[in-house]
Amino acid sequence: MTRRILLTLFFASLFFATLFSQAPKRWTSADIHQAIQKLQVLGSALYVAAHPDDENTRLISYLSNEVKANTTYLSLTRGDGGQNLIGTEIQELLGVIRTQELLAARRIDGGQQTFSRANDFGYSKHPDETLAIWNEEAVLSDVVWAIRKYQPDIIINRFDHNSAGETHGHHTSSAILSHRAFDLAGRRDVYPEQLQWVAPWQPERLYFNTSWWFYGSQEAFDQADKSNMLSMDVGVYYPVLGKSNTEIAAESRSMHKCQGMGNTLSRGTQLEYLEVLKGPKPTDPHDPFAGINTTWTRLAGGAPIGERIAKIDREFRYEKPGASVPALLDVCRMIEQLPDGHWKQVKLAEVKEVIGACLALYLEAVADDYSATPGQSVQLSLEAINRSGVEVSLRSVEYLPAGQDSLLELPLANNASLTWKQTVTIPSDAHYTSPYWLNQPWELGMYTVPDQTLRGLPETPRLLRVRFHLTVAGQPLSLDRDVVYKRTDPVEGETYRPFEVLPPVFVNLEEKVYVYANAAPKPVRVVVKAGRAKAEGTVRLKTPPGWRVEPDSIAFSLALKGQEQVLSFELYPPLEQSEGEIHALAQLPEGAYGQELVLIEYDHIPTQSVLRRSQARAVKLDLHKAGNRVAYIMGAGDEIPASLEQIGYEVSVLSEREINLANLKKYDAVILGVRAYNTVDQLKFAQPELFQYVEEGGTMIVQYNTTWRMQFPADQIAPYPLQLSRDRVTVEDAPVSFLLPGHEVLNHPNKIGPEDFQGWVQERGLYFPDQWDEAHFQAVLSCHDPGETPKDGGLLVAQYGKGYYIYTGYSWFRQLPAGVPGAFRLFTNLISIGKTERP
Repeated sequence: MTRRILLTLFFASLFFATLFSQAPKRWTSADIHQAIQKLQVLGSALYVAAHPDDENTRLISYLSNEVKANTTYLSLTRGDGGQNLIGTEIQELLGVIRTQELLAARRIDGGQQTFSRANDFGYSKHPDETLAIWNEEAVLSDVVWAIRKYQPDIIINRFDHNSAGETHGHHTSSAILSHRAFDLAGRRDVYPEQLQWVAPWQPERLYFNTSWWFYGSQEAFDQADKSNMLSMDVGVYYPVLGKSNTEIAAESRSMHKCQGMGNTLSRGTQLEYLEVLKGPKPTDPHDPFAGINTTWTRLAGGAPIGERIAKIDREFRYEKPGASVPALLDVCRMIEQLPDGHWKQVKLAEVKEVIGACLALYLEAVADDYSATPGQSVQLSLEAINRSGVEVSLRSVEYLPAGQDSLLELPLANNASLTWKQTVTIPSDAHYTSPYWLNQPWELGMYTVPDQTLRGLPETPRLLRVRFHLTVAGQPLSLDRDVVYKRTDPVEGETYRPFEVLPPVFVNLEEKVYVYANAAPKPVRVVVKAGRAKAEGTVRLKTPPGWRVEPDSIAFSLALKGQEQVLSFELYPPLEQSEGEIHALAQLPEGAYGQELVLIEYDHIPTQSVLRRSQARAVKLDLHKAGNRVAYIMGAGDEIPASLEQIGYEVSVLSEREINLANLKKYDAVILGVRAYNTVDQLKFAQPELFQYVEEGGTMIVQYNTTWRMQFPADQIAPYPLQLSRDRVTVEDAPVSFLLPGHEVLNHPNKIGPEDFQGWVQERGLYFPDQWDEAHFQAVLSCHDPGETPKDGGLLVAQYGKGYYIYTGYSWFRQLPAGVPGAFRLFTNLISIGKTERP
């Protein structure tokens, strides 16, 4: 991609980072009037935290909608390390979902969104660990980049930079890095490589968004010294919107659906507090911008612009927004005459969109399909309509980055739709529109993004765009629109989807892990899917040393785009225990393609097309098992059922209606998925039958739960007293001690040793019980993070009647899908307890 295109995309990202590939915004007169008032404010705030859902949406909405400052949320990570309450996506795919949920939240509360390259590697207990894994210097440079790019007058930290060891290490680290970056962003000798795109910038003040939570209780906070704090009532009501600020904030926060952050809308006074960390304390204890010039007079020659906008604001007509267009065109022309600078670019983009809104101007470019490949031609259906009564003509249309254009010189008569079609060709060297931060292999803690202009962008910039060149009341005006795809759903009506640039063929391995308990071969099926019509070639598998595949390659021929063909290979494991990666590769005449396509489809976010290297883990185990039929009650969503099927278990995922004694007695073990007691309401009614199943000889395995939003009393999830805690072991290679080395689950049918705890991913476990009935429960394992006391509650086994109840906080939901050999061996022992090994 040329440097000119990169710079264009970079500057576009400053202003419309949250608008990619959405249905066109339908502006109300209230929206337009709010936007005109926002044109008056040249103030900017940067809110800094660690994860999606860390942000204070009440404050972001207040600053955006009441103060009308340009407010950006910098989330250092995309939330890749969390759990998922709405599906099975975890790790980088979860990060894609949470990125889009943040963008959905910002579309509601009016903020903007940006990120660093830091990867959420899971819970961290200390910032020293966090900053070592994140690459402290690189993430610090990203925070400086965000400050220079958005030029905030004030920065607000969500967390306390002096809280090392008291809370999540990511939280404290976000505040530490923001605290340091405040003093560095204005220096030309710091990260000088950034200065070809941005200028040094020194913010005026740094705040800490404190609250009673940081003091332990509301009573302690009420008694705290607040002489260095500001307070703001963010519960203001907006009559033109019919909502209070806190209602908007709750709607925004409720977009974090995969984390279960649905909020009840609230009304009334709500105080937020800001503690001054750096810069002079404001003279007004309720205004974080007090003493900072946020008017047009901060720019040389800007005063007349402010006066002109104030007059537009006073004279705005809700029944006829188009009446403001001539004056707004004057403002646009005045801004264009200012010297180049940050606020010139920001306000020029804003005023152009406001003019388009006042004109009730609908501009759209819709592709005839949702995706295309580099070098392919795409037919666009274009529409332009002016519904204002103001004289508008469409001079020409430019198709980017193809370099094509159309000279039209057509008037846009009032409320008369102008439609036409145009075929454009995607450049042969066009980049794919998959999430850019996943394009290259990454290390634990950090994504790899070599291109500075992409760093921080919430999404990959849409490549195919249309620029409409207009004449409005005799003055030129240009507006850009991304090409989108839309269709009419018989139930939902008009639905939109991002237009993607993707490869000509995808090769998806049906399984992400292939686990072998013996020397017999297994079929490895590759789903070949056409990204264009007439895709023909061959597929082969690359295997680890010692593994053998038959045949060497298989031919495929796909006549239609979207058509799939399943190719089956036989993969033979070595005799000894082994593990490695297998890769699928499709060879077409024009080149080789080894990427899988993962579609993420949820109603509350746009469909996401994620490209990843087509690979799976192959594991040969020394494994024995007892029992065969397993029932699984899904909780927050995981992939353990598929993992158990890999080693020969017959797994039934039970619906809530199937959780009854008669049905449960068919199974050798019943396993509750992660956070089942947090998410499955039926369990509070089914608990007696589950316990009776155990009492009559069954095995019940309960994986970790939290005490937050329990659907069932936490002290009743086991047949004997057991208390959950927040204890967790975050170091994945923390040494594990065998408290009862002779216990059955460590010896039958697989002999478990220290080597079985090697190669674990992300963590050992979480939310271990810290108290239990020692007369009935046996604590089998113990581990702990460096410098901490032993955590013995990660695996508790109790005999109840003729059967066994097992509670385990170890993170099987991460280990089994990752193909960790020892995790399979030990989990098999849990299922096999009390049973005779099958020959």
